[in-house]
Amino acid sequence: RDARGVAQPMTVIILRLGDRTVQARVSPDGHVLLDDTRFTVEPESSGTYLVSDGNRRWHVAVAAAGDTRWVSVDGQVAVLETGAAAGARRKAHGAGAMTAPMPATVVKILVEPGQAVTEGETVMVLEAMKMELPIKAPQAGVVKTVRCAVGDLVQPDVPLVDLA
Repeated sequence: RDARGVAQPMTVIILRLGDRTVQARVSPDGHVLLDDTRFTVEPESSGTYLVSDGNRRWHVAVAAAGDTRWVSVDGQVAVLETGAAAGARRKAHGAGAMTAPMPATVVKILVEPGQAVTEGETVMVLEAMKMELPIKAPQAGVVKTVRCAVGDLVQPDVPLVDLA
């Protein structure tokens, strides 16, 4: 409710996290309802927030460029895209592409050509904005090519590892 006691509408945001779609309802007072859980969101500094469900607390960092948002929670990064950006990325690289979500530095490569990997296995770790970004295999397969080396600065939408 506003200062006059009039109920304010909630903003509904659709989040697409891989194959999962989640609806978040954001109230004017800054609370977020995700599924059946209510979260309090408090700004900490530019781009960082303290999020709490009343029992647990998380430090969350958010970065943005155009229609893309990167959200880091406890070192795990989700890429949230809206508009044309989401469709363009999938179309350009296919559903199984392993690319950097943002400009980053390669800190670990955990696979080599000829190695079998399972779906969801971490194949490399990148670092950006003091966050570790695990790059995971989108499906099981055999590593065909590793296109970067430790220390390389990699750009978004550039293939990092090819699976056969």
